[in-house]
Amino acid sequence: MIRYALACEDGHEFEGWFSTSEDYDDQAGRGLLACPVCDTHAVRKQIMAPALAGTSKRDPDENPAAKRAMMMEVMGRVRAHVQANFDYVGDTFAAEARAIHEGKSEERGIYGEATPTEVKALVADGVPVAPLPPEPPKKTEVN
Repeated sequence: MIRYALACEDGHEFEGWFSTSEDYDDQAGRGLLACPVCDTHAVRKQIMAPALAGTSKRDPDENPAAKRAMMMEVMGRVRAHVQANFDYVGDTFAAEARAIHEGKSEERGIYGEATPTEVKALVADGVPVAPLPPEPPKKTEVN
């Protein structure tokens, strides 16, 4: 297996694993590669140093701050998608989620607020729920 460091035209960095270098060339040529953050197909290989045996246990390309920033961006996109495409039901979330699950209300995506007790009861009853990612920090709150 060959690991390539890849980047999209927007500068998002990620890895791709391929059986051979020809596999990368084939997939890239057919437009099958896409950025996992923004889904653009304008992906290119980055310059990489060969993997050498050594004593270092840490990946020198590892950048925890960049990984956190990318994760926050992805979570912000998920939150924005939910807010743009799902119905906000406020503090009636638990009751509405249960009604949808039981077929008593129209099947649709919803979001809102629920207490920890309400969430535990929904999960125990098999109602599919997931927390909404937090709002990303405001530009003024970030260094």
